Amino acid sequence: MLREAIQDLNRLSQIALIAARHGFGAYLDQSRLGDLLGRAHADEVRQAADGAEPAGPEPDRRTAQRFRQLLLDLGPTFIKLGQLLSSRPDMLPSHWVDELSELQDAVPPFPLAEVRAEIERGLGRPVEACFAELEEAPLASASIAQVHRARTHAGERVVVKVQRPRIRQRIEADLSLLYQLARLVEAVVEETGVYTPTGIVEEFDRSIHEELDFRTEAQNARAMADASKDRSYLVIPRVVAGLCCETVLTLEYVEGVKVSDVTAEAGYDLEAIARNIIEAAFRQLFEDGLFHGDPHPGNILVLPGNRIALLDFGLVGRITRRMQESLVTLIMATALRDPDTVARVLNRIGVPEEHSPITAFRADIQAILDRYLGLKLDEIRTSTLLRDLLDLAVQHKIRVPKEWAVLSKASVTVEGIIRRLYPKLDILDLGLPYARELLLSRFNPSDASGTLMKSLLKLQTLAEDVPAQLQQILVDLESGKFRVNVRSAELERIAVNVRTLGLTLFIGLMASGLAIGGLLVLARDFAGWRFMPLVGGVALAFAGALFGVGLMLYLLGGPRRKIKLRRFLRDGGADRQS
Repeated sequence: MLREAIQDLNRLSQIALIAARHGFGAYLDQSRLGDLLGRAHADEVRQAADGAEPAGPEPDRRTAQRFRQLLLDLGPTFIKLGQLLSSRPDMLPSHWVDELSELQDAVPPFPLAEVRAEIERGLGRPVEACFAELEEAPLASASIAQVHRARTHAGERVVVKVQRPRIRQRIEADLSLLYQLARLVEAVVEETGVYTPTGIVEEFDRSIHEELDFRTEAQNARAMADASKDRSYLVIPRVVAGLCCETVLTLEYVEGVKVSDVTAEAGYDLEAIARNIIEAAFRQLFEDGLFHGDPHPGNILVLPGNRIALLDFGLVGRITRRMQESLVTLIMATALRDPDTVARVLNRIGVPEEHSPITAFRADIQAILDRYLGLKLDEIRTSTLLRDLLDLAVQHKIRVPKEWAVLSKASVTVEGIIRRLYPKLDILDLGLPYARELLLSRFNPSDASGTLMKSLLKLQTLAEDVPAQLQQILVDLESGKFRVNVRSAELERIAVNVRTLGLTLFIGLMASGLAIGGLLVLARDFAGWRFMPLVGGVALAFAGALFGVGLMLYLLGGPRRKIKLRRFLRDGGADRQS
């Protein structure tokens, strides 16, 4: 336990030192991190901060660049944190997402002996019993895992993804420190936006643990392969049964060319490839409800016959039929320049942190749609429009579900690939038939999902319940039992301030009374009452203590800061909840 505590302190000191070198020393001073590190470490951090360029209060592009370099220098856990943030445009401004999207976690490979040891530990048998051949040189080496080509005893060529030794322990230790740092930030920052630092770390915690379990990726690959089995233009590598576990994943080897490397001069039909990518994306979205969440060029291969293959299924999005219908409504409302419908759909699919007028939200959406006034559908950059809408939702404190944020980022990536391959292709024109089919199916009585029948049943239930509910309201009004509860954040804040003021005045009056009484007792001569000076001294001591409490209440400021500080003092040293 002591050894782990010392290691955590040393790692925290290393993080603080690297952060200071990249110009984030001012934030460390605000969080009082030096109190935890001790004087020697704190002085070292201040020296590093003095030689760095200050980050500045506003999140600009230069700050984003320094933050990306900071994550690179901090190692695998923080690189993965940056990659998570780059896939969530609802959490950060667009220029931060662009900067973090350039994060690459390519690292030097670990030795083949360790690869063999991890395979044997994970699969529970010797490597020779699993594979007839295992190539020594890795295909790729990243922060979490390493990939090698191999051949099974049946003669099938496969790729083996092996988790790095002790990477889970390293990530667990860094996660514990991230939780502590997040609490420190929350204790000193008044407003953290829709997503709190602790909330971001919790989301990262869930995401990284899913990525560390290769069985999840195997399930995602099987699900996508099953959904795409009748699409001849799309290849999903098959999961090799019996050669997978939590730390080892074996997939069919697919040989092709990265989509970013194909050219017309090499004999590829760029329009056909682009159409296949779009058709695969829309079918996954509108038919399967299961889509690839990270379709960057390195995860898309082009095969003979202009077919495409998808790789890496660590991030796969799932959307329900209701979400599909909301997406179609959003697309149609945007195409029709209908700000009212766009505002109501975004407000319905998101989770507003606090009540905000729909009129203000609608006016801001109208301003965004006005930018595209007069443009044809093929002239609208979907990536810019989606980012504008997401940024606007965050400004109005609407928490967008993870699936929508991942879908937005994936859409931006796919659009970038299509515009590079074949800019003349009209993406929205190809996608509208799928959206129209899904929209019309809502009113098709033979629809297997029964959407129309469910809507009719809800309407029937509403028609039956409304009269009874109105009658009950009238009865409550007549009997005087009808009550209306009104809640307002401003009223609650005023109430807390009034209670705090009343408590401070009470403490001040008590302290003043005790102080005056104690001084009067000490000033008078009580013959025969030797203990009276002691009573006066005790009264003055209590008065001083009460004055101290009142002064603390005053110095702590508003109720928001007191709540945050109290939460930090209560949970700051507690162990993280898994």
